[in-house]
Amino acid sequence: MRKMILEILLVIIIVLVLVYIIFVFAKTVFSPNTPQNSFNFVCINGHCLFVELAKTQSEIERGLMNRKELDKNSGMLFIFEKDGIYPFWMKSTLIPLDIIWVDGQGKIVYINQNTQPCKGLICPQIVPNVRARYVLEVNAGIVSKTGIKAGDFLELKIVN
Repeated sequence: MRKMILEILLVIIIVLVLVYIIFVFAKTVFSPNTPQNSFNFVCINGHCLFVELAKTQSEIERGLMNRKELDKNSGMLFIFEKDGIYPFWMKSTLIPLDIIWVDGQGKIVYINQNTQPCKGLICPQIVPNVRARYVLEVNAGIVSKTGIKAGDFLELKIVN
């Protein structure tokens, strides 16, 4: 009898843990703030983030403008057709960001941490002065929390 009760308790605990894992996953993936193509992700040093892709000129120009929040495990990856110098600014961006420039081989070449929203009419540009193919925007603090640094490599997984 005692063994049967222990087995039932074990099954209940396992079910509760699985329900919790499913709930956390569903909350991240199906959150209203998670982009529709959120099954694309990047990993740096084992830390993975869902990313929305900005590939077209209008997507790149819009970026994360006017977004009030960004899920903690999400970001936006800007994809350019060729390597180049790509300045960024925080015009109409409402949240602080870490901005990471990545070359065509996936190597992080420049990082601007804790970039603050621009509240004025004239916003300064962040110009890395190094050639990049991709730029990744994530919530401010991700870089310091995860230890990401120039020279690390970004692994990109595009599912759709």
